[in-house]
Amino acid sequence: MSCIAYNDGYKYQLKRDYTLKINIKPVHSIDKDFLSLTITGLLTIKKGYAWDGPSGPTIDTLNFMRGSLVHDALYQLMRDGELDKDKHRESADRLLQQICIEDGMSTIRAWWVYQGVHQFGDPSADPANKRPETWAPGQC
Repeated sequence: MSCIAYNDGYKYQLKRDYTLKINIKPVHSIDKDFLSLTITGLLTIKKGYAWDGPSGPTIDTLNFMRGSLVHDALYQLMRDGELDKDKHRESADRLLQQICIEDGMSTIRAWWVYQGVHQFGDPSADPANKRPETWAPGQC
C-alpha cells in the first residue's frame, strides 16, 4: 500500500513567487522549501506556498489576502524556530496591519486585525504548535 503524508488547514496556494523587503532581519539567512528571508530583510514566499488566509472572526477580503500571506509566512518561520518569536512577533503583527492599510483596508479594521493577532496569535507562532503531519489511508 502506498501512503501519503500531508498537513491540513490550508485554503490558499500561491501561484507565483512573491518578494517583499521587510524590517525583520534574521541573524542568518533562512532558505526553506517555500520561504526564504535574507539578513537584509528580503522575504520571498515561493510558488506553491499554502496558507490559511485571514484568521479569527473575519472574512477573507482582497485587502486582507497579501497581509495574511506575509503574516502566516513569518509566523511559520517562528513556529519552525527560524525566527525568535519574542523578538519578531510584534513586528510581524504590525506589518500585517501596514500591508492591509496599503491594500485599501480601513485603518479601523486594520487596527482590529492587529489587536486580534496581537492578543490571540501567540500560540500560532509558538514552536510547540507545529501543524501535525497526517497520514492516509488510516492503516499507514
